Amino acid sequence: MIPPRLPPPDRKILPVWDIFATAVVVLLIAFAVNNVITNMSLAGATPGFGFLWQNAGFDVSEALIPYSPENGYYRVIIVGLLNTLLLAVVSLVLATALGLLIGLMAVGPSPIGRIAASGYVEVFRNLPKLLILLILFVTAVNELPHVRSAVGFGGFYLSNRSLYFPTLVFTPQIWGVLASMGGAILLALLMQSRLKQHRIKTGKALPMLGACVPCVLLLPVLGAWVLDVQWVWSLPEFAGFDYKGGLRLSLQFIVIALTLGLYHGAQIGEVIRGGIEAVPSGQGEAAQALGLSRGQALRLIILPQVVRIILPSMSNQYVNLIKNTSVAIAVGYADLMSVAGTIINQSFRPLEMMLITMGMYLVICLSVTMMLNRMNERLRLAQH
Repeated sequence: MIPPRLPPPDRKILPVWDIFATAVVVLLIAFAVNNVITNMSLAGATPGFGFLWQNAGFDVSEALIPYSPENGYYRVIIVGLLNTLLLAVVSLVLATALGLLIGLMAVGPSPIGRIAASGYVEVFRNLPKLLILLILFVTAVNELPHVRSAVGFGGFYLSNRSLYFPTLVFTPQIWGVLASMGGAILLALLMQSRLKQHRIKTGKALPMLGACVPCVLLLPVLGAWVLDVQWVWSLPEFAGFDYKGGLRLSLQFIVIALTLGLYHGAQIGEVIRGGIEAVPSGQGEAAQALGLSRGQALRLIILPQVVRIILPSMSNQYVNLIKNTSVAIAVGYADLMSVAGTIINQSFRPLEMMLITMGMYLVICLSVTMMLNRMNERLRLAQH
């Protein structure tokens, strides 16, 4: 009998080629950094980030936090970052919803729906996103009415400048109600998790405790009613040359979000269509045999499996969408790239600003990727 061979020992020493390749990469990076620092010194520029505390001296079209030209460069960078994050979140929601609709239409029973979904995907997938942006922007500027004759509907006013809409005035009482609602939601989620663990361990549900979850959510609403909290709304009203009060979304923001939603909605629609077609057809047939409707089979059986299939591809689409928010500079939206370009022109600090901008985009994209990878790992473990 031939004795079995022992497994090969673990190689704790790096191979020679790995060490050589790593050394070459490190030397190239060191050479590049030294070359940049030398050239900047010869040009009389000392590398550093102290310029961030100098006065910015320029205004931005819109900001989510208070800002004035007297603030430092660091604050206008934060303004651009927040504008980019808001644009990315709105575009992600719009693209995902549109992609889900297109994906379902592409595999639906309606021939017209399948043709429409296929035509939509082929059109938007084969056009440059910058061209789509410019077409929508020029059309909106020329076709929408002037601010003095803005179209109004239910407190909303749309013009070729902005979209104006009512907003809630956040008084201390309302902040208290919102804080209590947040605490109630966390408590309800904790109770729901405990109930699920109890059901898994014992196989028995606790209906009385389950009924407490909606009661917990209703407590802040009941407290606001008892305390007679006044809900004050700020309504947009035309005064002078523009609307005052309420909130506004600039035309640039709306057009960019619509462009990214339409463009990436086509990409996401194809991903979802492929995920649905990857699920064996017997799953839907078995669901219909059990008496489930087409919608129930799709919601309860097909889509949960589709999510596991498409998560890696969706991660790529989401990261691409976040990076593509940089096209906003073409229509004057004050995103991170636009702000960085203005700072470079004023401070003559291209290297530092490029590093800052790259770092911020890396943090955002890596955070999204890590979150989706963790979700994918959890779904994979739950499947096994």
